Amino acid sequence: MSLTAGTQAVSLSSGYRRLADFLELTKPRVSLMVLVTTCVGYYLGADSTPAVARLIATIAGTALASGGTLALNQFMERGSDSLMERTRRRPLPDGRIQPTEALVFGVLVTLAGLSILAVAVNAISALVTATIAASYLLAYTPLKQRSSLCGIVGAIPGALPPVIGWTAARGEFGLGAWILFAILFLWQIPHTLAIACLYRDDFARAGIRFLPVIEPDGASTGRQSVGYCLALLAVSLLPTLMGLAGGIYFLAALLLGGVMLAYSVRLAVAQNLKAARQLLFASLIYLPVLLAVMALNRMPPSP
Repeated sequence: MSLTAGTQAVSLSSGYRRLADFLELTKPRVSLMVLVTTCVGYYLGADSTPAVARLIATIAGTALASGGTLALNQFMERGSDSLMERTRRRPLPDGRIQPTEALVFGVLVTLAGLSILAVAVNAISALVTATIAASYLLAYTPLKQRSSLCGIVGAIPGALPPVIGWTAARGEFGLGAWILFAILFLWQIPHTLAIACLYRDDFARAGIRFLPVIEPDGASTGRQSVGYCLALLAVSLLPTLMGLAGGIYFLAALLLGGVMLAYSVRLAVAQNLKAARQLLFASLIYLPVLLAVMALNRMPPSP
């Protein structure tokens, strides 16, 4: 290999690594879940066959806005990320990307996503997305080091993506959108509590005040897990009762909700890492399966 060819290969490899680092700023797995729930909201909100062009614009705008917001979150949390084992190798704490680069990248990508939604979809979906970005960055992120309520506050922006999809499809809010919001909101609490139990020491080092971190005995964590899973079980039945989904979904929601509740009770009783890990695994299975069955057993919404 010639010196020039070798230099080009090294430069290309460096460029790919650089691109991968910026992609990592967008938290691809979290962004993917945002897109999945947005698409479910769009599909359930559509009167008939979803308009492909609008759906593509919704996906593109949401992906950019979500990725940009998550990049800004990493910019804001670069200090605490450097203190935790699970996050200290991220691009910012590891020094692979400079803070100014992350800030500019996050702002530009977020604005690009909001612009696509506002121009190619509708203003209301752009407004919902802007609300997600603002509440995630200005409320949830700073609250993580101030109050155990951060988990509940953070569940609000986390539950809004299906509302983006619904409003993108229909151009207005509807009962179905808020049912989807409620399901995701209630699901996030036991999911987050399980994560916080597993990484309690890591979060404590960074001063992040999730409930399991500030309450080592686990009593309130167990009660909240059970309470929110009970509420989730009840609310998850509403899509059938309100004509959004059919009977197959109803049975699936009962079964899945019962499993979530059982594992939350186990966490409340055992209060150990094994029980937290089981609840986390159950929550990771619960949401995609529930949404998939809901979409497959969809009942067209009334105009």
